[in-house]
Amino acid sequence: MDYVKDLRKLVGHRPLILPGSVVLILNEENKLLLQHRTDGGWGLPGGLMELGESLEDTARREVKEETGLNIDRLKLVDIFSGPDYFFKVSNGDELYSVTAVYVTNNVKGTLEMDERESLDIQYFKIDELPEALTEEYRTYINSYINQMG
Repeated sequence: MDYVKDLRKLVGHRPLILPGSVVLILNEENKLLLQHRTDGGWGLPGGLMELGESLEDTARREVKEETGLNIDRLKLVDIFSGPDYFFKVSNGDELYSVTAVYVTNNVKGTLEMDERESLDIQYFKIDELPEALTEEYRTYINSYINQMG
């Protein structure tokens, strides 16, 4: 299924409200998994919801697709929406993102990068994140750090 592509055929580039999920994945050293996305800078694994999915299902599916990892025991960090989460992507599509941000340290499997979506995937110390981390993802991570504070 590719709900958004099908919807775009009907509405063109007009703004849509699109729900999705991202996940802060922490390893045993409390390092955070980030991916260098092919569509921009560094960010968190995740993506848009498909029809019939819960936000948790979306998180699990996207992480599996992008990293090869299976995750469980998701804890909701926060939900982000509103005018600060309006995006116009390179092809002209406009969207308002509603993003559920989860955290987990319950990870199984072997890290496998999907080269269609990632240039690199690696763990970083939370206080040594890459400069090319996009502001959107930095906001999500800071929300988690502030909760842990």
